[in-house]
Amino acid sequence: MVSGKEVAQSLKWRVMVPGGSSVRLEMESGPVDREWPWLYHLVLAAKLKVSGFMKRAWKIGADDPRKAVHCIKVGLALTLVSVFYYIRPLYDGVGGTAMWAIMTVVVIFEFTVGGSLYKGLNRAIATLSAGALAVGIHWLASKSGETAEHMILGSAVFLLSSAATFSRFIPTIKVQFDYGITIFILTFNLVALSGYRVDELLELAEQRLTTVAIGISICLLVCILGCPVWAGEELHLLITCNMEKLADSLVVCVDKYLQEGGIDGDKEASHQNLQGYKCVLNSKASEDSLANLARWEPAHGRFRFRYPWRQYLKVGAAMRYCAYCIETLNSCMNSESRAPEYIKKHIRDGCVKLSLECSEVLKELASSIKSMKKSSRINYLVGEKNNAVEELLDAFKSLQQADSAPLLGSLPLVTVASLLIEISVRTDGVVDAVETLASLACFEPVDGEKPGLSKPPTSSLSSIVSQGEDAMKTLEHV
Repeated sequence: MVSGKEVAQSLKWRVMVPGGSSVRLEMESGPVDREWPWLYHLVLAAKLKVSGFMKRAWKIGADDPRKAVHCIKVGLALTLVSVFYYIRPLYDGVGGTAMWAIMTVVVIFEFTVGGSLYKGLNRAIATLSAGALAVGIHWLASKSGETAEHMILGSAVFLLSSAATFSRFIPTIKVQFDYGITIFILTFNLVALSGYRVDELLELAEQRLTTVAIGISICLLVCILGCPVWAGEELHLLITCNMEKLADSLVVCVDKYLQEGGIDGDKEASHQNLQGYKCVLNSKASEDSLANLARWEPAHGRFRFRYPWRQYLKVGAAMRYCAYCIETLNSCMNSESRAPEYIKKHIRDGCVKLSLECSEVLKELASSIKSMKKSSRINYLVGEKNNAVEELLDAFKSLQQADSAPLLGSLPLVTVASLLIEISVRTDGVVDAVETLASLACFEPVDGEKPGLSKPPTSSLSSIVSQGEDAMKTLEHV
């Protein structure tokens, strides 16, 4: 017996060609065999995309586990509020408007407690005021006759909707009550228009207000009692982290320009520290949002009632004022115009010391904010910083007296030194803003503070800067 495999292998055709030669033809694979590779690659590509998506999702949850907890909290709140649909007595108590409670939880549950309180209180106040106003206007219109009723309701809808929409353009109202105004317009129109066809308007408004209150209560309880994320703490950490990044960015920028050995140790970490000032420049929107939400939060943790959150915005503005100079300094670092090495070597120590002293001041301020304690070393560090400015100016004065210092070779370093001195001046602005925050927030004094450490500055920075400007002008006219 011949096996099937041998028969398949023997199925070949031989065609005789004129001239005595022959061509052997073999069987071709079917269409199904040609489609399998395409289907395999399609499945493999889909598998790679799903795997990549799952890895990115896992990384998001691993980097900040609070996001995964927030998702669980939202599911728990929706489960609790859905009980009003599943249990008959509760459903009969709120009527057919139980869906409003679910909608309320969905729209007001935010990542931070401040965000949920902001939306919850805005929704409650807007629903109450809009419902009461709509019921009052409907009662007044119903007493005015059928013809006047249409005119009163239409005029009220037009005027109140237009006025409420215009109020959203007012900056102070838009920042604090923009969401509430939107809910006011929606609720007023729904209740006013429903009242024209529904007889029991007061009962309808009461049921909707009750379900909204139930949704807000469940949402706030779950948000506050279950691993709360406070907007105030987020703002506090954002300011301190940005200040530390600003300090590291200044040191790395000067170090890289002057080609010190420290920049080559870890290039990736150094590049990340160099770009730290960009986080300060790009964080204004986050700071404004967190400060606005923090004002709605009650006292919690180390933050008392009526905590001066707005002062954090002033601290952030002072840091951005420094970051602009560091950005300019970074652009000078990438400039094609370079100073000779012997001129760099002459003022290298002064520039590096000034950048280190400014960095120490910023890090001390960040530590003071993080611990919420007044610093006992800040005056000493500011004095050292001013001394570093004097030493840098003395180095330029000695360079001015040297005949071998060409003008064109000195100009790049004049720019760098001027920027460093300006950064030193703007650092004093950060010091003033943090001291004001410490006073308003009642920071605790440091235990065991020694008066001897509070070394006063040897001279005022304004006089040093004026001397530096005279020295720079003299150098530029050599």
